[in-house]
Amino acid sequence: MSNIPENLRYSKDHEWVAVEGDVAAIGITDYAQHSLGDVVYIDMPRVGDKFGAHESFGSVESVKAVSEVFTPVAGEVTAVNDGLNDTPEKVNGDPYGDAWFIKIKMDNPGDADGMMSAAEYEEYLEGIDH
Repeated sequence: MSNIPENLRYSKDHEWVAVEGDVAAIGITDYAQHSLGDVVYIDMPRVGDKFGAHESFGSVESVKAVSEVFTPVAGEVTAVNDGLNDTPEKVNGDPYGDAWFIKIKMDNPGDADGMMSAAEYEEYLEGIDH
């Protein structure tokens, strides 16, 4: 069973979003990091880059594969977690804490409301695993 914090919203692409005002912190879920295996590199965007909802903003390289990561909400990147450049393995140990990827100033703060709750995401994962 994956760790699924109650206070976050989730996408079907296995990203999580933590919303504070009109800014969303985005990372990948425990399920995603577990599926990828040991993360060895993360390709990040730059501050000021703009993305539409569901656009790829980077990639995660693990010992198993390289996977794109998507932003569930549209907006402009206001912060990038540069600490993951030196220690990408943090994603495996703490996918919801220090291992956030980017922060985006959302074009429409209501976009995150349409994402899955923790209970909905857990049910979604049960459908995938069976």
